[in-house]
Amino acid sequence: MEEMSVFPRISLKPEVSNYLKGVYLNKEVLAAVGHQEAECRFQKLLTCLSHPPSYTCVRVNTHLAPLEEIRHKLGEELKKQQMCRSSEDVQVQIFPHPRIPDVLLLPVIGPRPVKQLSSELVVGAQCGNAVLRGAHVFAPGIIASPKYMKRGDVVSVFSDLEGKCTRAATSFEGKKVFVGNGVAQMDRSSIFCSDKPAKGIGVQMMEPLYQSPSFDGVLPSLAFLQNLPSVVVGHVLGPRPGERILDMCAAPGGKTCHIAALMGDQGEVVALERIRNKMDKIRQNAKLLHLHSIKAYCCNSIQAVSNDPAQETEGPPFAPESFDRVLLDAPCSGLGQRPTMANTWSLKEVCSYQPLQRKLFHAAVRLLKKGGVLVYSTCTVTLAENEEQVAWALDTFPCLSLQPQV
Repeated sequence: MEEMSVFPRISLKPEVSNYLKGVYLNKEVLAAVGHQEAECRFQKLLTCLSHPPSYTCVRVNTHLAPLEEIRHKLGEELKKQQMCRSSEDVQVQIFPHPRIPDVLLLPVIGPRPVKQLSSELVVGAQCGNAVLRGAHVFAPGIIASPKYMKRGDVVSVFSDLEGKCTRAATSFEGKKVFVGNGVAQMDRSSIFCSDKPAKGIGVQMMEPLYQSPSFDGVLPSLAFLQNLPSVVVGHVLGPRPGERILDMCAAPGGKTCHIAALMGDQGEVVALERIRNKMDKIRQNAKLLHLHSIKAYCCNSIQAVSNDPAQETEGPPFAPESFDRVLLDAPCSGLGQRPTMANTWSLKEVCSYQPLQRKLFHAAVRLLKKGGVLVYSTCTVTLAENEEQVAWALDTFPCLSLQPQV
């Protein structure tokens, strides 16, 4: 853990930090490990959240090709990418996951000893997080740059942690962190002085603080970047060919496509998303991955169940007990997303999701067939949105029983 501490712990509002600390240092934990160990574990959690994972996780589409074939192709593509960046013969390491049959893992190398330059470029926090996961800097993410920056200039890239940098500034002295060095692919004028918003790569990262391959355009139909917990969700759901499955909050469609792939694209996967342009992204991903069993609808999943048991329309609302399995990957506070070096939400915002999640739970239980499987998942670390919700659901719906995640 000490090797990881190149960045400060995730920056939270004091009220949020105190809330999380109060939850994690509860009387059960204190009784089990003592105050000092509990405090140490909490601080380690905050440090982990501000750093990228140790591995890049790639879900491979085994419905199109065997894992080893995709692994070989991926290795060849990434080797070409590395050769373009460097004249050295770099060995690309790709490991199959020891327990999950459709996952490949690529070690993330870092933090690396990269020297900061005097020429500084500032990007937004989301862009900075993406760079730490292997991405180049795309033009819309650039907030400030050197006054006379030209294409080909070498710059140090910094992430604006608190969103306080003024757009088109030439320097920034606020709270920022260094994420690596790169080569400008555009002049400053092309980024900030154009009539239309700039598009494309603004800075090609040559010396990132954390070395991880860029997957832009790499085997788009065979390899899909997806966080490991998100892949685990699909396997826990356990879809089988021929079943009818519902993904209630589906955008951008990574889990939806995984479910369809696990079924061998045999059956029906219904994906619901209340925001239309996000729903279109689901369809794009399904088309890219050659999946035909997915049907996406623009719908608020709270209203996805009909009061008419004889409902027979193809789309929502659906009759009760319409699905063999239901995935409720609920909207949440997102405090488990890595890396995130700063979160500016208030405590009210962090705690606002529990009522919505419970409304979605009511709809999910009604739509599930007797004997079916319901998986509830989030990408946050609060107990109120995870363990407490599961306890509430088991108490509220006697038809539900807790099952091991095999």
